[in-house]
Amino acid sequence: MTDDTGDGTAPTPLDRHTAFHRLHHGERPLLLPNAWDHASAAALARRGFPAIGTTSLGVAAAAGLPDATGATRDRTLALARGIARLPALVSVDIEGGFSDRPEEVAALAAELDRAGVVGVNIEDGRPDGTLAPLARQCAVIAAVKERVPRLFVNARTDTHWLAAIGGAGAVPPSRAAAFERAEAYVRAGADGVFVPALTDERDIGALVRDLGGTPLNILFAPGRHTYERLAELGVRRISCGSLLFRAALDRAVELAWTIAHPTGRTDLGTDPDRTAGLPTYAEAQSLAEDFADDVTDHVTDDVTDDVTGGTRT
Repeated sequence: MTDDTGDGTAPTPLDRHTAFHRLHHGERPLLLPNAWDHASAAALARRGFPAIGTTSLGVAAAAGLPDATGATRDRTLALARGIARLPALVSVDIEGGFSDRPEEVAALAAELDRAGVVGVNIEDGRPDGTLAPLARQCAVIAAVKERVPRLFVNARTDTHWLAAIGGAGAVPPSRAAAFERAEAYVRAGADGVFVPALTDERDIGALVRDLGGTPLNILFAPGRHTYERLAELGVRRISCGSLLFRAALDRAVELAWTIAHPTGRTDLGTDPDRTAGLPTYAEAQSLAEDFADDVTDHVTDDVTDDVTGGTRT
């Protein structure tokens, strides 16, 4: 991959961090697909996505662990170290930071930064279905930004998400609460704000205006959102979350089922016209090559100029 430093030198880490920040301020929203393992990340990078996130649900479920409980710190870090070597900019979902101590969350962020990660997603939802105290969450964000100023901190508030998934301690979603937390997180140093399960267009538009120049990240909801409409509303980042992971599971299970039960679903069956586009064994096997020790190329600032709908031309 060519660099865009202007003098033929290799891109510096700062170039990559700057590139990721710029992707949130382009003409079109950044579509961020979320990977759950090395193969899915490599496949997305090969497809041309300039930036890739991780999905905490996918990482946890693939390891047989529960999501959002702090159980996947080591696996998340190991995955991040691997996929940060891909020719794509990587942002990592670190749940609530895997610690209640701001300095420990900041230390993790610094470790991810050293590995080549350019952004993190930090959420305020807790395993018991409640929200972390506002002051505590602001302290976490501030600690991370003080330790690693160049790292893009996407501050996630679960004011709407916990209610959407039926969290035990969740309260009805509140626009006022979401706005209060979003504003507080920006004051603490957040580079972007993420409100998953916020689907009402009026609320989305109002929050975009309230945040001013701070990018709003929305979780794509099939049947409720379109990329174009979210762009019109002013959303700057659109995440897939666990959608790709769940779609992959559905595809795999249904394809296996239709082999034994040909009269079942036909849209995902063994019809050659439906399976011709699947990666071959050799192609899937070759994904490991993208993690060879000599992989050193990284995306540079040029991705900000040719991103269209989240894919690079």
